[in-house]
Amino acid sequence: MINLVSSSRYKLNRKRVKKQSDDILTAKGVGGVTVNLIFVGRNKMRQLSFNYKKEDVALPVLAFQYGEENDDENLLGEIVICYPQAVLLAAERNRKVEETIINLIRHGIDNLLK
Repeated sequence: MINLVSSSRYKLNRKRVKKQSDDILTAKGVGGVTVNLIFVGRNKMRQLSFNYKKEDVALPVLAFQYGEENDDENLLGEIVICYPQAVLLAAERNRKVEETIINLIRHGIDNLLK
């Protein structure tokens, strides 16, 4: 299951993003888990990047795996995506924004499963 948190100013087809994210989890053989998918702006991502990676930049994606201290054993982790960075990446690669976001989610899920 995907819990999606996003500001209304970010143009997302929530239903399709959730479905495709669930499909990625299923394809990786990980069913019955929950992932929090959070979309943030540049400032928030820069703050997170600095706090957790000591990098003063807005990264496109960060993944946080929940360890054994997690009370909900079905909660795999959180994927934080910087929406403005996803838009820039899409433009640089001449791709659709939603396609770029799905690729970032796939990357985040791969990191959660390591």
